[in-house]
Amino acid sequence: MKVQLIAVGTRMPAWVQAGYDEYAKRLPKELTPNVVEISLGNRGKNASVPDAMRQEGDAILQAVPPSSTMVALDVQGKAWNTEQLAEQLAKWRMDGGNLAFVIGGPDGFSPHCLSRANARWSLSNLTLPHPLVRILLIEQLYRAWTILQNHPYHK
Repeated sequence: MKVQLIAVGTRMPAWVQAGYDEYAKRLPKELTPNVVEISLGNRGKNASVPDAMRQEGDAILQAVPPSSTMVALDVQGKAWNTEQLAEQLAKWRMDGGNLAFVIGGPDGFSPHCLSRANARWSLSNLTLPHPLVRILLIEQLYRAWTILQNHPYHK
């Protein structure tokens, strides 16, 4: 199984990369996401937010392989606890397909992009900064993997 983390936004601060790397190195190779960064849509003075979201959505859809299961990290999505994520991860691994976790732009996902998602996952009811979401996602993947391995990290 190949895993991708597709995120709108580039030039993350060093602390984000350090936090991400800490958990990524703990995961087995087959679960370590390949990160694909998508540039923000044009949000200049005369640009419209829907146009920017559409640009981001188009770029996301180009980055997600057609056969991959796309999981959109979306505030409107289903909240999973860590054990539920571990169960879902086990199912995805058994299916043998590839995964693409997608973090949208500052205004969320365009409707056409969101309609492609196989699942919508809400990390929290809180509004989280996108850089922090990258770290939360990789840590939760690591935690779910440790549950499946009966590793004591989750305790």
